[in-house]
Amino acid sequence: MRDATRQTVVWEALRAVLARRSAAAGRDTLDIVDAGGGTGGFAVPLARLGHAVTVVDPTPDSLAALERRAAENGVGVKGLQGDVADLGDLLEPGGADLVLCHSVLEYVDEPAGALSAVRGVLREGGAVSVLAANSVAAAVHRALAGQFEEARRLLAEPPGRWFSREALAGLLAAAGFTVTEVHGVRIFSELVPGMTAESDPEALIALERAAAGHPVLRDIAVQLHVIAHR
Repeated sequence: MRDATRQTVVWEALRAVLARRSAAAGRDTLDIVDAGGGTGGFAVPLARLGHAVTVVDPTPDSLAALERRAAENGVGVKGLQGDVADLGDLLEPGGADLVLCHSVLEYVDEPAGALSAVRGVLREGGAVSVLAANSVAAAVHRALAGQFEEARRLLAEPPGRWFSREALAGLLAAAGFTVTEVHGVRIFSELVPGMTAESDPEALIALERAAAGHPVLRDIAVQLHVIAHR
């Protein structure tokens, strides 16, 4: 259920970005980089849509699984070993229309540097899709688990592996991006009991879709999905 909810909200935003970029660029095939794309959960479906996709990931096993998944789906996806900070060394500057940076900033030593590297490989007008863990949601869920002191610390000074909406937008702005969309991902699905969620999954996904852009509810989502442009 969580994967389905995540896929629905994020994919709807990505499809809109792809349509706009294709129209602006005057071509159907876009150059896409998935930084930290792992085994190709997003990369392979994007390649199936006809786009040229490159995955940069530090883990050889993940890249091997990506190659197998791409072959099973009859598409080609280029895999390169490296970290998001290495994008400038691995890829042509200004060669990408879209960069995915999903669940990456939580694990890098310097998120600001990672976003600068992302900007360097984007064409003018290109977009970045950032998916990051939300510090507000982390505090809520710890409080619900009775971890009140840890929840308080997260609200006061969230560590690098969680981001508030303001902090994430600030990092992107400092790297030279213009934030155009912010969505909440997994808002209700993490709060309702599992049996309740499974009783009507389609209705829950519809609720998540409706809540994704709500200016209050998105701030308690487990993940924040931000679209920004160079």
